[in-house]
Amino acid sequence: MIDLYYWPTPNGHKITIFLEEAGLDYRIHPVDISAGDQFKPAFLAFSPNNRMPAIIDQDPGDDLGPVTVFESGAILLYLAEKTEQLIPSDLRKRKTVLEWLMWQMGGLGPMAGQNHHFVQYAPEKIPYAINRYVNETNRLYGVLDRRLKDRDWVADDYSIADIAIYPWIVPHERQQQSLSDFPNLERWFLAMRQRPAVLAAYKRGKPWASRPAVTEEGKKLLFGQKATLDRKE
Repeated sequence: MIDLYYWPTPNGHKITIFLEEAGLDYRIHPVDISAGDQFKPAFLAFSPNNRMPAIIDQDPGDDLGPVTVFESGAILLYLAEKTEQLIPSDLRKRKTVLEWLMWQMGGLGPMAGQNHHFVQYAPEKIPYAINRYVNETNRLYGVLDRRLKDRDWVADDYSIADIAIYPWIVPHERQQQSLSDFPNLERWFLAMRQRPAVLAAYKRGKPWASRPAVTEEGKKLLFGQKATLDRKE
């Protein structure tokens, strides 16, 4: 059994997609990031970066007790290695999957995240910041579009690379991107969207996806964090 600490964000969806693809049993523990659940001591004990998702694997198979994992990329890699699913055993093919996993973790995710922030949440519209991150998102879409020319999946075979990338393409309209400008990416996106495991993963997140808009207090929690938090637990 996998205990998944989750909220329906792109990084949260990555893990539910994998769990559905692999057919693993899991239970969701919602972490309402707008309400500050990510700062609760019990959660910080195994997710010290106060970010979800995180997991507790209750049966890692080594008789040494549960294993905790934080950071979505690390979770995907841990689960793929444990189950021997969605990651190649061949050294060269595995290398390619890890390259694109890190591309998402270090590039697409952070840049699209800043895009979301300055386009939608920043208290003032800063044209330079908006243009910077919308343009960088566009550049990254172009990288992915070129990669998907003449191949069905990012690393040739369907893998955790596709799973990591897809949820960050889902909000393309919010990122001011048009998939019609990227025909190879659009073809891949439509194929991903139709996978039964992807449909099931997003369905699992529906109870929390209809949450109210982020409040001003929620914005302070999400965007005003410093090393020392001046708040009551």
